[in-house]
Amino acid sequence: MPRITPSANGGSATADRVLSLLAAFRPGDLELSLAELAARTGLYKSTALRLLRSLEAANFISSNGKGSFRLGGEILRLHAVLSAAGGLEAAVMPVLRDLVAKTKETAALHVRRGEHRVRLYVVDSPQSLREHVVSGEELPLDRGAGGLILRAFSEKTKGPLKKIRQQGYALSIGGRIPELSGIAAPVFDARGDLVGALTLTMPTQRWNDSWRKLVVADARRLTIALGGKPHAPGTK
Repeated sequence: MPRITPSANGGSATADRVLSLLAAFRPGDLELSLAELAARTGLYKSTALRLLRSLEAANFISSNGKGSFRLGGEILRLHAVLSAAGGLEAAVMPVLRDLVAKTKETAALHVRRGEHRVRLYVVDSPQSLREHVVSGEELPLDRGAGGLILRAFSEKTKGPLKKIRQQGYALSIGGRIPELSGIAAPVFDARGDLVGALTLTMPTQRWNDSWRKLVVADARRLTIALGGKPHAPGTK
């Protein structure tokens, strides 16, 4: 459990407090209340809240508006920078660029973060009518093709999610926003763990079902590039 200790190397005490708030989040923590953060860091609630507001302004922390906090999208952006050193970005970006070149629509890799999903890598459509996408943006997990894939392959499934898991792709026509539609397929790593959802997003008026095969094929290609085994349709 992180606690505030005086900087031993002449650093900033304020920076120590800020870092202790970020370090207070443990594996499995989706959200922490102000009281929990104060208890884990040894900070007064008033001090913790002031620092949390600064972190929130910089998107390192996100508030649910009900007194609890979770890690923000900037953490995911930094994770992407770190992951690039391990080859994830080098594997993902060529696949996204190729998918955009073939379809002229927006391609992204979505990852799950608690009960939300985040666009970790994005290549925008070159067309003027498109969704304006921000890397690190938080989106609902229960709507949209990317969210369906992340749920289907990371939860016990039944009903529609079970069908998605068996077929190996998800379609969402106006599921999150009526004007937007998407196709997504799962990407796995060498350990067989779900990396994320390869997603192609387009205005609903440009929906093209034939792109489903392209998304599935590129998700398989990316899985193989990461040392993984592609999902076999029909498997549970």
